[in-house]
Amino acid sequence: MARVLVGVKRVIDYAVKIRVKPDHTGVLTEGVKHSMNPFDEIAIEEAVRMKEKKIAEEVIAVSCGPAQAQETLRTALAMGADKAIHVEVSGPEYETLQPIHVSKILAKLAEEEKANIVLVGKQAIDDDCNQTAQMTAGVLDWPSGTFCSKIEHGSGELTVTREVDGGLETIKIKTPVVLSADLRLNEPRYATLPNIMKAKKKPIKKITPKDLGIDVSPRVEILSVEDPPVREAGSILPDVDALVGKLKEKGFA
Repeated sequence: MARVLVGVKRVIDYAVKIRVKPDHTGVLTEGVKHSMNPFDEIAIEEAVRMKEKKIAEEVIAVSCGPAQAQETLRTALAMGADKAIHVEVSGPEYETLQPIHVSKILAKLAEEEKANIVLVGKQAIDDDCNQTAQMTAGVLDWPSGTFCSKIEHGSGELTVTREVDGGLETIKIKTPVVLSADLRLNEPRYATLPNIMKAKKKPIKKITPKDLGIDVSPRVEILSVEDPPVREAGSILPDVDALVGKLKEKGFA
């Protein structure tokens, strides 16, 4: 049976209005509500369903970040994960943590935990990088199935339906494999109160990138973070001729 390693990221909650720091070095995070990345919730849900179907024997949740990342791991445990690993990264190191670092961490843990499926969300809603699954597969030299909207299990192989620009693509992949969850893969469950209480008592293994032999020095320098330009107010035009004239004036026709 499969052992599934799932990456879960703590991000600013999707309902929060993002504010840029006055010095333009990043976005304000202090005192701001955070939650599990929505695509990672889908990844955890899929892994737990694999366990419920007796396809997987263990689900291991991993999160890289400061002490608050343990809240995200508790959510994963309450949803049905069996184990949780907190890779402690804080301060300036966390602010410059990039997908290449997370990929190396996940790959190393996959080897140590003897996982044969690594499952992550297709992207995080804070940086929108969409790189971790692909890079993890590259580090491990495993096949990958990204943007999964359906995962079917066979004997030693998976049939994956992927959401691509032209529609849906169906591929067969042999395990071990790295997968990334798309929006339509499933509908994540709500953690029940008893499971939330149980999750609070479960141990979380703490390690650092150094323990894994991973160098997290930054590879990319952020020069500036800016607010998007303010949209101009729209205008109501009396007829089609006026619309065509306005488009020509703006250089669109």
